[in-house]
Amino acid sequence: MAHIHFIGGEKGGVGKSLVARLIAQYFIDRELPFLGFDTDRSHGALMRFYSGYASPVLVDRYETLDALIEAAVDQPDRRILVDLAAQTHDPLVRWMDESSVLELAPELGVSLHYWHVMDAGKDSVDLLKRLLDRFESRLSYVLVLNQIRGSDFSLLEQSGELARAQAAGARVIGIRHLQDAVMHKIDATSSSFWAAQNPADKATTGLGLMERQRLKTWLRDVYQQLELVGI
Repeated sequence: MAHIHFIGGEKGGVGKSLVARLIAQYFIDRELPFLGFDTDRSHGALMRFYSGYASPVLVDRYETLDALIEAAVDQPDRRILVDLAAQTHDPLVRWMDESSVLELAPELGVSLHYWHVMDAGKDSVDLLKRLLDRFESRLSYVLVLNQIRGSDFSLLEQSGELARAQAAGARVIGIRHLQDAVMHKIDATSSSFWAAQNPADKATTGLGLMERQRLKTWLRDVYQQLELVGI
C-alpha cells in the first residue's frame, strides 16, 4: 500500500515544518524511499533543508494536488511527504471533497495520514476539533505534541478532543524540547539534521561537540516516537 503523509495543524508556528524535516531525515537514515512536497511558497522548509528530495506544490491548483495521488500510485513503495503551510486546510478540503479523495484512495491502495502538529495553546485544540468534525474517522491521524512550543498540554486533555481523536484511531507522539541554541544554529546554516550532527568541523554549523551530542540524543528520542507510529 502507498502512503501519503500530510503534515498539518493549520496554525502557523506550531512546528509543522520541523516535523516534516524530522520525518524526511528519518526516511533518509532508514533508507526508505520518499518524495517530499512543499506547499509554502515563500519559506518552504523541505525545499530549504532537503532540496534534493522535495518539490513545490500549490494547494490552490487541483492538478498539482492530483500529482500527489499519481506519484503514490506510480511507485507505491515510495512514501509521499507533504508539508502543509498555514492556511492550506480549506483548499485541501475542497480538493478532497470535489475529487472524492477519501473514497478513491482505498480503491487505489493509497493510505492517507494526517499529522496534526500541536502546541500547548487553545488554538491547536480548536483546530483539532475542526479537523475531527470534518473528517471524523475517515482519516488516519497522528497527533504530534510539540514540546518545543510548550510542555503543558492539559488544555488538550481537558477538552475531550484528545479522547475523541484516540477513539477515532489517532496515535499520539511527543517531540521533546531541544536546546534553543542548537536549533537556532541548525536553522541559521540551513543544515539538514544529518549535516548538523556530522560536520567536518565546528565552522560548518557552529555546533560544538556537546551540542552535537545533545542533537543526536534528541534525534534518537524523536525516531523512537516515529517508530511507535510505524511510518
